[in-house]
Amino acid sequence: MANAVGRKKQEACCARGAVSDSLRGMRACFCLIASFLLLPGCGEDPTVYGPCQPSEWGKTTVCPYPEAGTGDAGDGGDAGGGGAGGGGAGGGDETACAGDCVPPAPLGWFGPALLWFGPRDQVPACPAAAPNVGYEGFADLAPAPLTCAACLCDPPGAATASCQLPLGWSAHSSMTCPGDPGSVETPFAAPGGWDGACTAENAVPAGQDCGGQPCVQSISIDAPAVLVTAAACTPRVDEPPPPALLDPWQTRALACVPGAYTECLGDRSTCMPSPDQPGVPPPGGFLTCIFHEGDVTCAEPYLDRHVFYGGAEDTRGCSECGCGEPEGASCTIMASVYSDGACTQTLVSAVVSSTTPFCGVTPPGVALGSKSAEVVAVDPGGCAPSGGEPTGELLPAEPSTFCCRA
Repeated sequence: MANAVGRKKQEACCARGAVSDSLRGMRACFCLIASFLLLPGCGEDPTVYGPCQPSEWGKTTVCPYPEAGTGDAGDGGDAGGGGAGGGGAGGGDETACAGDCVPPAPLGWFGPALLWFGPRDQVPACPAAAPNVGYEGFADLAPAPLTCAACLCDPPGAATASCQLPLGWSAHSSMTCPGDPGSVETPFAAPGGWDGACTAENAVPAGQDCGGQPCVQSISIDAPAVLVTAAACTPRVDEPPPPALLDPWQTRALACVPGAYTECLGDRSTCMPSPDQPGVPPPGGFLTCIFHEGDVTCAEPYLDRHVFYGGAEDTRGCSECGCGEPEGASCTIMASVYSDGACTQTLVSAVVSSTTPFCGVTPPGVALGSKSAEVVAVDPGGCAPSGGEPTGELLPAEPSTFCCRA
């Protein structure tokens, strides 16, 4: 009887009202008979039932969409036909693929996937046909220059420097120091180891003659010497306000995948949702791609290569702060010359720096009876800072290669 009726009708066994609810949930009115028999009692115009075709899914309650992996096409096809056996979920004829049949991902690769890449403020949501995020990455690393805090050096302690009082005091027979070529110099030196207390040593009496000129018309005092003990400056970092965190990546990458993959009929290609705008480069649309961890090459038919990164390796830093040797130490003294021998009648009183000796004019022939000196200030100097320079670099890391259909 099955041969007489033929595949054109494919009449099923179920009469009106004979279909159980449990069978409706699996396959509408399928009587578990492999050879499609027209049973007695089905009526003059029986409803034709059989394996649901993809074009019938979801249109009636008896042809619901098959669950993933149920292999709908294999539930009772004609043993002699070759078109009922699809290899994946939803098989059947090729019209079961609602997207594109594309070459599957080779062993070790992921996908296929719909890839978008573009500006970080334009990342779209995954399309409904491929709602799952399969990859998120970055490209075009362009970090802002690293700014290091300035290095400073705290000076040595004041105790590391001292001032040595000058011993070289002299009178000159001219009004300039050290005097004209014919000028005569008369020593008015302080005693060795002098502590600056009043001393009348090497006094020059009033009216002393030097070659027809008064021996005293001007007086010079050597610069005091600043002594620095072995000491170092202390390096210090001048902390700037913390910089704002800036995103170093110019490009975002998003790969979307469907909930499950199915095979297309015949060549075992993969059914993949079509890109929103096929062939349009992102950000206008998506590309169909496969992807692999690492920086690898692409092969036919996925030759459009893109590399994205999962993050960055940051070796940036700032060189350590340091200080050079102390420089610029100085001191000043108050030096006084008296016409009497007890340091009571002041003739000259002046501040003398360790950087410049003193020269002053006196009344001609005046007596240089005594002198005194005291330290006014000592500056231990400072050190030139070093360091605080940017080092290292920010490099992309964790690459993944996307090979897309050109």
